[in-house]
Amino acid sequence: MTKNNSKVQALYDHCNNTLTPSPSPQASQSICSLLDTLGPADVGLKEELSDNDLEHGNFGLNQLDRAERQAQPITYLDVYKCDSSTMCIFCLPTAAVIPLHDHPGMTVFSKVLYGSIHVKAYDWVEPAQIQETKGPSSFPVRLAKLSADKVLTAPCETTVLYPKSGGNLHCFTAVTPCAVLDILSPPYKEEPGRKFSYYRDYPYSTFSAGNRAFIRNGKEEDYAWLAAIETPDDLNICDGKYAGPAIEL
Repeated sequence: MTKNNSKVQALYDHCNNTLTPSPSPQASQSICSLLDTLGPADVGLKEELSDNDLEHGNFGLNQLDRAERQAQPITYLDVYKCDSSTMCIFCLPTAAVIPLHDHPGMTVFSKVLYGSIHVKAYDWVEPAQIQETKGPSSFPVRLAKLSADKVLTAPCETTVLYPKSGGNLHCFTAVTPCAVLDILSPPYKEEPGRKFSYYRDYPYSTFSAGNRAFIRNGKEEDYAWLAAIETPDDLNICDGKYAGPAIEL
């Protein structure tokens, strides 16, 4: 049998041998080093996309007119799934948003394959600071600290978030058509403690006007109150077909 020498196969083999729910700094760095060499062509995607030729990989969207293309959903590509990790790709048209969400107990490696994407990320303040909002439709909010608020443009280094650091709760907004490859360990599961939630962020002053008691360091602008919400109605994600090299699990 011919050995699969693709970059994604090498990445899977390395993750399968080294990735744990709490990877060591050395393991994380070695995975980042492999991801940093990965380009769109290595996973079956086209390298350059524009607003006037908006297509996701090889999905043939370039035949649609501009209005239809701008209404295209986010495309999800499942590269592989196993008990210890998941590799997937999100292809986003310009202005598409993956809402603020968490990764409970997970480590996630993210690599921008092409285009530019804005990342806003938070980590929970510990010990947990929770308040109940006032009014007839009160709801709990929890304090989080801003970890990142920046634009990533390919080619750029891989980013990593951890269970309690690195921006475990994040939101993506496509500045241009873009694609992001994620490796998640362990994978999401539909069970308590492993199921993700969506959130809405509120400025710190919304529920703490004039009260800096919760701020340990930094400015008010570095903090926000997060409220869990249902899946946003306007979130439109469809499944696509991974067109890159097959992976031998």
